[in-house]
Amino acid sequence: MGTEAQGRTGRDTGRPLNPLAGSSLLPGLTLSCSLACSLAFPLGARAQTVPPEAGEAVLAELSVTGSGERAGGPVVGYRAARSATATRTDTALRDTPQSIQVVPREVLVDQQSVRLTDALTNVSNVQPGGTIQGRSDTYILRGFRTQTYAIDGLVQSPANSFQPTQRDLANVERVEVLKGPASVLYGQGDPGGLINIVTRQPTLTPSADLTLQGGSFGFRRAQGSVSGAIPSVEGLAARFSFGTQNEDTFRDYGGPENSRHFFAPAFFWNPDPSTRVYLNAEFTRQHSQYDEGLIAFRGRVPLDNVRRYYGEPWSRYYGESNAITLLAEHDVNETLTLRQAINGQWGAFDVFATRATGVNAAGTSVTRRLTEVESIYHSIDSRTEALVRFEDPFGFRHTGLAGFEIVDGYRHPFTTQGAATSVSFLNPIRGSVPQVGTLSLQSDLRQKLSLFGLYLQDQIEFFPGLQLVLGVRFDTANQLYFQRTPTNAARPPEQNLTGVSPRVGIVWRPVEPLTLYGSYTTSFVPQSANILNVASPPPETGEQVEVGARFDLIPDRLTLSGAAFRILRANVAASDPVNTGFSIITGEQRAQGFEGDIAGEILPGWKIIGGIGYLDAEVTKDRFIPVGNRLPAAPVFSTSVWSTYQFQGGPLRGFGFGGGVTYVGERFGDITNTYKVGAYARLDATVFYEIDPTWRFAVNGRNLTDRRYIEQPFNTFNNLPGAPLTVLASLTARY
Repeated sequence: MGTEAQGRTGRDTGRPLNPLAGSSLLPGLTLSCSLACSLAFPLGARAQTVPPEAGEAVLAELSVTGSGERAGGPVVGYRAARSATATRTDTALRDTPQSIQVVPREVLVDQQSVRLTDALTNVSNVQPGGTIQGRSDTYILRGFRTQTYAIDGLVQSPANSFQPTQRDLANVERVEVLKGPASVLYGQGDPGGLINIVTRQPTLTPSADLTLQGGSFGFRRAQGSVSGAIPSVEGLAARFSFGTQNEDTFRDYGGPENSRHFFAPAFFWNPDPSTRVYLNAEFTRQHSQYDEGLIAFRGRVPLDNVRRYYGEPWSRYYGESNAITLLAEHDVNETLTLRQAINGQWGAFDVFATRATGVNAAGTSVTRRLTEVESIYHSIDSRTEALVRFEDPFGFRHTGLAGFEIVDGYRHPFTTQGAATSVSFLNPIRGSVPQVGTLSLQSDLRQKLSLFGLYLQDQIEFFPGLQLVLGVRFDTANQLYFQRTPTNAARPPEQNLTGVSPRVGIVWRPVEPLTLYGSYTTSFVPQSANILNVASPPPETGEQVEVGARFDLIPDRLTLSGAAFRILRANVAASDPVNTGFSIITGEQRAQGFEGDIAGEILPGWKIIGGIGYLDAEVTKDRFIPVGNRLPAAPVFSTSVWSTYQFQGGPLRGFGFGGGVTYVGERFGDITNTYKVGAYARLDATVFYEIDPTWRFAVNGRNLTDRRYIEQPFNTFNNLPGAPLTVLASLTARY
């Protein structure tokens, strides 16, 4: 269909057709049964991943987007056309009144990405913000740090300050970044935005893939996925994905290598045309060194030796994370679809390591302490939704969403510490023996969070080319944040929270290739700070005003998007200078700037993805931090571009090559702006050959100029350097 038809389907958010629908069904029932197969956003599942049985008719409307793409499903090439992250309905990206960028699986394959950080490099104004000593991932989105993300639309454990394992990409279909506050649909969250990882879903058609990778610094990895119907049960399909890897890394640990093992089973059951059931599970086990990276001194981080390690060979970290999600959907009729999702998460981690605590005035010695941490967490999330589609008496078309969410989370880290020997700042020599018997209590933290949220949303199409999105969420929460220390054993009162998170957005398409939009969105995070004589301190809040545009440079193939934004973060807590162990609410921070992103295919076989961003992120109000201080790890200017070309015919058919450059400006490492890390430009490249549809061989080079730089600043003692020149070879077999 042409672009006019595509414009009409923008209003049909949540109204895709089911490719399993047979020609014998009545048209109304066919439409009804099709609705939620592509609305199964909480699991990233889409009906198009379950192809029609032989002889069944596929309705022509499946081609309304040109490729039959559905939100959360596979993307052909580098350009996604639809998403459900911003609305929880299958909506065209150009009909979303908020910036959202999608990194499809094909980009991950071409770049041979093995970290979530590698995928997010392709998105403007997103930077890695630290690995929390090699344990997890944090990111800077539009200037603000976030330490958690969503999987298939469900935010990870709300009580956790970070995930205990690094994210594996073996079962990732696409990585989506919703820029700016997102509390209207997701509850508590950081003001910079939301990272949503959409997983691969089962298919009735048998398929399988296996990739073997090997490269620099002892890196070895195997990952694969197999999918198909289960013959004994009608309409039941399953997919099993796995990833396992080991590496020495370029860091000079002198101890065991790092390893991670990941397994993800997924099931889809279609017992009748109007009912769908999804079950997704993920299990991760991670063993790694506790690595704080390099240390800042006198305003900079020395880069003369990026292998320098201030820990000990016996330092260790073990983390495990587990999650199971069950989703059921039912089409009551052609107007109404009901969904119920239940998600359970649990896990643990333990640490035994030395930690740097200071550098002497001469810059010759690093003091350390011995730390042991044991932590557990668990949470459950229940979400109930109703999706309704109707036309009002004025002829305006509505896609309404109503739902409520109940969340209960808990975590309990127990930390002890003791003395450890000092080491040289420039030449740390390993060899100290841990004195386990001298460990004493540092912190015993118990955090409980219970949250109830009620949300409403309406996507209104007044006429083709003009849409309005209205949304609001009401939250109540109860939280206990009790941190027992050697000097403070007083149990604080439980905190109560009520909040309202509105959103309004407008989308206007004055001419067919161009879409303009504007929006106002908000966010909140319950305070974990202990405020003296205040039982229920106000939550940290964020609000954003954004205007943007999307322009199809080549219809259905290449899209350029841009946005300008301003985010205010208020009620930021800081340490109480008078009452030790308590905090006060004193701060306000602002991030404003603009960005542009491009994704798609310039010519047949020539693909591109990239972004450019300008960011002004600073403290605007505080009693202790100087106004005007820059927010940590947020560069003023950053950009990245990646492009590949694959020959489409002739003797070189199947051969391809590509490359990219990433530039990140200088950044301050902490909120007090005591030190900076320098700007860097990194050059990457790839060559690959698809022998036939079954076999693919690739060699990727990263940091080809062997540049020394800090990739992830976190604080004075935690600055992770980027890897030196790295080569990675891979062989993929597909069925």
